[in-house]
Formats: sequence, structure tokens, C-alpha cells
Amino acid sequence: MALKKKTKVVIMGAAGRDFHNFNVYYRSNPKYEVVAFTATQIPGIEKRGYPPELAGPDYPNGIPIYPEEDLPELIKKHGIDEVVFAYSDVSHEYVMHRASIALANGADFRLMGPFATMLEAKVPVVSICAVRTGSGKSQTSRRVTGILREQGFKVVVIRHPMPYGDLTMQVCQRFASHEDLDKYECTIEEREEYEPHIANGIIVYAGVDYEKILREAEKEADIIVWDGGNNDLSFYKSDLHIVVADPHRPGHEVAYHPGETNLRMADVVVINKVDTAEAADVATVRRNVERLNPNAIVIEAASPITVDKPELIKGKRVLVVEDGPTITHGNMAYGAGTIAAQRLSAAEIVDPRPYTVGSIVKTFEKYPHLGAVLPAVGYGKEQMKELEETINQTPCDVVLIGTPIDLRHVLQLNKPAARAKYELEEIGSPTLEDILKQKFPK
Repeated sequence: MALKKKTKVVIMGAAGRDFHNFNVYYRSNPKYEVVAFTATQIPGIEKRGYPPELAGPDYPNGIPIYPEEDLPELIKKHGIDEVVFAYSDVSHEYVMHRASIALANGADFRLMGPFATMLEAKVPVVSICAVRTGSGKSQTSRRVTGILREQGFKVVVIRHPMPYGDLTMQVCQRFASHEDLDKYECTIEEREEYEPHIANGIIVYAGVDYEKILREAEKEADIIVWDGGNNDLSFYKSDLHIVVADPHRPGHEVAYHPGETNLRMADVVVINKVDTAEAADVATVRRNVERLNPNAIVIEAASPITVDKPELIKGKRVLVVEDGPTITHGNMAYGAGTIAAQRLSAAEIVDPRPYTVGSIVKTFEKYPHLGAVLPAVGYGKEQMKELEETINQTPCDVVLIGTPIDLRHVLQLNKPAARAKYELEEIGSPTLEDILKQKFPK
């Protein structure tokens, strides 16, 4: 009897969810042959391949990664049966345009359900996810880990993947000190997520193979906190699923993938930034939460902004550097740095666009909604150098850093700098502490 033909697959991704879906579902599945990955969002990722060491014995040459623009050609050239969409923080309309491309070229289009790829931990898991990038997952994660530690739990954070370097060296990474950040040659984006946890004494795991990562993290944790990326779903089954929503982008909670899925699955929804959002926009988000997930507990929270050197800002020409993902594919035109500059009466927010170099120029071209703010993109040493050069040749009196880490630690700046910081503060009750103590009594 003839062997049944394997289903040929292309996985569309951005160096995160795509690799995870492959590892847990396709890698050893005899029904499928993954012919290629496609990549977007991450500069240069399409120039690499998924190495054979990670791809497994069925893929002795590894799996090539192509630019997403090559998808129609790949389908036709290789007779692809199925295209799997596996990245996040894109509109529902965007997803369906990609589905139309796959269908028009002869392939099926698939969105994998969360329970097909979620792994089960041996210890409780609290997952922190969001409806959009930049909603406030990081400060929510810090708040949750702080509460659990005060209760006496050993807490380990597992961060959504950001494998921008040598994938074979990033299978399972453990970060317990700033030296670990240097050892793994972390990019700005990685440092922004790991460094605040490390500063709070929390061990962070990340990498490529989230089965291996989970099994290592379990050895030193009473509770694992999943610190999500973009608005992606958790890679692990959660005992408590907390989802953060952003009233600065009202309506996005029902218009973006897979953020709406997160919202519908949430046990707790944190409506963040109510201190800087319009009351009508907060009400819009709350109505959408109640409509889509009436059983969710809703918490309103503020993200008060503080600046370490406010005296540098008043009356000065300020270059604002904001969190990269938030204001690029997160579609925000501003962030904490901009709000701080306005509140502290800066004379001018200097437009960096005439002074950009290299890939920073292309970033502004790709995201035309960006105005006079500089996204802190730094997906590798070369791009970090271009960011540094852009900052240094922009004529301003002071740089206001609105990123989760202090860029002064990784860039050599030729002018004074101040930094805007923000943490989560719940308003009213219940609070996250109330919910966590009820869920995990000590």
C-alpha cells in the first residue's frame, strides 16, 4: 500500500510563535512536512534558517526562512497544502488579507487554537497577556511577581521568545544577573524585558524550545509567571490568565489578533493607563470587555510616570525615545516619554527623522504613523549603533528615554539624558493582590 502523502506546510511567523508551534506540533509529526518559515516584523530574520539541531532528525538540513513577500512563490513552487499563520499583534483585516493570499495561490489557511500548542506545567502558572503590544504587560508582570514573592512563593518568570541571535545558542536561556545579559549578547528589545525583572531579584527564562525552558524553570519555582510578548497567547496552560487592555487604543481589544482571543479567555482584565486616557475611551474598553467576556474580573489601573531628572526638561528642546514595539507595530504615535515631556513643559519635541541613518530610516518608512518620536529599535549590534548615531546627531538639549530600560547603559550618548519610568497601580477593588491571595493561599 502506498504511503500517504505528507501535508506540505509553510509557517508564517516573526521568530517566536512560529518556532513554538513547530516545536510542539509539527517537529515530530509524521503527517506533515514543514517546507519553510516566512518572517516579518524582525529585521534580518529572513536571512537565517531554523537550524537542524532544533528542527530534529526529520529535517537534517534545517528549515529555510524566507521574507513573507515570497509566500505566493513558495506555495506554487513547492506545492504547499497548508499555510499556518503564527505571529501576533495584527488586525483581523491583516490576517484575512494573508489568508486571501494563501487561498488564491492554492493553499489552505490555518490558525492554530491555543490548546493545540499550550504546554502543561507541574507548578501553577499565572499568564500575563494583552490585547495589544504596549498595553502594560511588563509592569503588570512586575506587580504580580512582587505580590507573589511577598506571600513567600519562589517565582520564576518565563518570557515570550525574542530569539534574534544564534538560535542554537538560545535554546534555553537563564537570566539571573546583568552579566547574563552580556553573556547572551542581548539586544535592546531583550534587555527591556529581562532587565527590570532581574533588578527585582527575579530569575527569567527565555529562548526557543519552551518545553525545555519549562522543565528547567519548574525546578526552581513554586509559581511560574508567563510574561507575554506582543498580544500573543500564552505558551502554557494557565491557572490564572490576566489580560491587559489599553484605553489609549479603544476598540483595538476587539479588532486585533490574537488579542481578542486573549480577552475572551481572560480570568482578569486590567484596563491600564486610566490616569492618562480619556474617560470615554476607558468606558468603551469596559463595555467591550463586558460584552465579550462578562465573567471576567475587571480591574482599572494607572501607570503613573516619573522622571529621574525632571529639571532637565522644562523649556528645553527634547528628543523623546520611546519603546520600539509599542510605537511601531503597536500603532501608538507616542508613549510615556512624550506624555512626560508635555507634562514637564518641554519647549519642543525635536523631530529625529531628518537625522536618521540606516535601518532607522526604513523603520520610519515602514510605520508612517510615527511622528516626532524615535522608536528604540535595536534588534542587533548594527541597528543599536544606528540608533546611537541617530540620537547623537539629532540637535536637542536633552534626550528623554521612555523605554523599559535605561539606554544610557547600552548606548554612548553625547548629550544629557533623563528617563521616564512607570509602574502599575490598581485603582479601587478588587486588586491583583486580592485575586492572587484568593487563588494561591499561602
